[in-house]
Amino acid sequence: MSASNGSAAPPARRGILHTGSLGLMTGGLLLIIGAFTPWVSTPLGNLSAMAGPGLWLLCAGVVAVAGALLPHRTLALAHALIPAAAGGSLVVWQLAKIAQISAETDSWGKMLPGVSMVIVAGGVVLLLSAARRMYTAA
Repeated sequence: MSASNGSAAPPARRGILHTGSLGLMTGGLLLIIGAFTPWVSTPLGNLSAMAGPGLWLLCAGVVAVAGALLPHRTLALAHALIPAAAGGSLVVWQLAKIAQISAETDSWGKMLPGVSMVIVAGGVVLLLSAARRMYTAA
């Protein structure tokens, strides 16, 4: 019997995973995958993400995956919001850059977002939904 509460049950073990762990892990892995896939598609070929923001995406993805393994939700919330802000701002910036270059050269439809931008945008959505889930959890 335990001296504090009178029961024979051992104290509850606190796990590493929390409410948003799955979303953080999946979103972080999508950012990591997006760092290595084609970022921009042109008629002359694809531009790799590593030629541009790939290293930033790789770092943000690793931070998000690390947040999935943190046992403290408040710290994990920061690990969800910071990579989501970084990845989202990179996607928006690159889309604006594509639109600017297309407008200057009058070549609309020649330079398109690659699969990496779509993957990273999906990862950002997953990270934001995991952050919302962690914030609203009791």
